[in-house]
Amino acid sequence: MADAPKTELLVCTSCRAGQDIGPDGIRPGTALFDALSDGEIAEGVSLRAVECLSNCERGCSVVVRGGPARWTYVYGNLSADLAEVVRDGIAKYHATSDGLVPWRERPEHFRKNCIARIPPLES
Repeated sequence: MADAPKTELLVCTSCRAGQDIGPDGIRPGTALFDALSDGEIAEGVSLRAVECLSNCERGCSVVVRGGPARWTYVYGNLSADLAEVVRDGIAKYHATSDGLVPWRERPEHFRKNCIARIPPLES
């Protein structure tokens, strides 16, 4: 979508997902970020690693946002094996003008693991 607002996908790379990770271990959040980096992300979407999103009880988390006039979402309980689900969800979000993907069109994991839905700054 050429005139769509920029969309950001923020991935918590410090997430341990409740696992005991040694000093040399790869954190599940980093593994998710790496899996997303290795595949195709929708054109116009930027992928960014971030430190703790303070959602530790709900596993690996991501934030999907697209500017002040669009809804922002936080999704949890993610892992590297769900990278394609995240790619699908972010592509559908990016294709909207307001960030509102119809509920039934969202990937099932997004429907069941939405941590927060944050309204736009502009109404």
